[in-house]
Amino acid sequence: MRRYIQRAAALIALGLPLAGCTVGPNYVRPPADVPPAYKEAASPGFESAQPSDALAKGKWWEIYGDSQLNSLEEQVTVSNQSLRAAQAQFAQARAAVQVARAAYYPTVSGSGSASRTRQSQNGPLFGASSPINYNDFQLPIDASWEPDVWGRVRRTVEAARSEAQASAADLANVDLSLHAELALDYFELRGLDSQKKLLDSTVVSYEKALELTNSRFTGGIASAVDVAQAQTQLETTRAQDEDVDVQRTAFEHAIAVLIGKPPADFSQMPTPLTAPPPPVPASLPSELLERRPDIAAAERRVQEANAQIGVARSAYYPQFTLTGDGGFESSRLGTLLQGPAGFWALAGSAAELIFDGGERHGMTAEARAGYDESVDNYRQTTLSAFEDVEDNLAALRILQGEARTQDAAVAAAEHSLDLSITRYKGGVANYLEVTTAQSAALSDERAAVDILTRRMAASVLLIKAVGGGWNVSQIPSM
Repeated sequence: MRRYIQRAAALIALGLPLAGCTVGPNYVRPPADVPPAYKEAASPGFESAQPSDALAKGKWWEIYGDSQLNSLEEQVTVSNQSLRAAQAQFAQARAAVQVARAAYYPTVSGSGSASRTRQSQNGPLFGASSPINYNDFQLPIDASWEPDVWGRVRRTVEAARSEAQASAADLANVDLSLHAELALDYFELRGLDSQKKLLDSTVVSYEKALELTNSRFTGGIASAVDVAQAQTQLETTRAQDEDVDVQRTAFEHAIAVLIGKPPADFSQMPTPLTAPPPPVPASLPSELLERRPDIAAAERRVQEANAQIGVARSAYYPQFTLTGDGGFESSRLGTLLQGPAGFWALAGSAAELIFDGGERHGMTAEARAGYDESVDNYRQTTLSAFEDVEDNLAALRILQGEARTQDAAVAAAEHSLDLSITRYKGGVANYLEVTTAQSAALSDERAAVDILTRRMAASVLLIKAVGGGWNVSQIPSM
């Protein structure tokens, strides 16, 4: 057996120098059009945070300084089912790398057998000294190894590793998207809380206005039309107030699902929006390629497709195989493990496919087309990422100016309402003027709340667009 092991080692060592060629193109990251700066970031009046802001920590939601939001975001990380599914998908991709790497090594199998045989005495090989009945005990070990001469295994491992890294980036993208979705739903819910607070206070004001109108009607100063208009205004606003509850309930249920709870087991205390969004660091366009997990996933799949070209190309070259058999065989169990019972055999083979009807050519063409597709997807993902950043930079800039204009409109509407009520009490104007002013004031106040909610949503979407606190260095090396 020692001589068998020595010869097997020598044969393996002889095959190792052959495993030095790797067919197929070496990977180079494809170029992508990257602008020198964001157009919207250079717009007048835009305010951006410094790059040293809290986003670098990864828990980007802490930039809002909201303890309730922080608590909910932490529950997403632990309990969200979609995130768990993405984690399981990454675990599968990581295990596939181990499966691909197994092809680097020989396969060894062992078995054992025992048999009792009776020969035919009329058989052609039966002799006088041959036993009619005999036993046969065997303990064979079989080994087989295919040297990676042309790099097929290396390219397969490279493809599996790239797919696993892309899966890790997909996991990061799911994580980022889910946390962003929670923040969006949370701020939408708080915006509805602001709407609810506004409508509640408006209902109280309209109830007082109705009391005033009834008093004036009883005193003969106002008409029944004024009372009907006041009643209509009040009931319409009550209906709007109740409708907000429908929308708020839907967002509350959505938050419950995101944190992995049944909607019946979750409720969120009303917390109206009061403060505008904090400044968000936009970074540089070139950094976006490193900070967006979806871009990183697309780039890793380009490398995977590139490796598949090498796998397809390796089919053009001969396939070398080294095999070895050894073990023990004896007719007696007591002498099975003795030296004379040992046997071994070493062999090597080479095979080349001579004709395949164009199959290898088709597989190579398919792999190259797959690479071209992945490059196009990578560049499209990059363009879409720049679009996301520009869209939300523009939204923040425009909404900031719109908020100032809307605040002025609210102040003007409130002043107009005060004047109309004064004129009505003085008998100068009818109640239609009051209801018109009330409707305008309520509409402007609700619009101001809506703009604040949209500003919060735009800031969340901008953070998502720049990749949150993620960086490509967080992709495992596999």
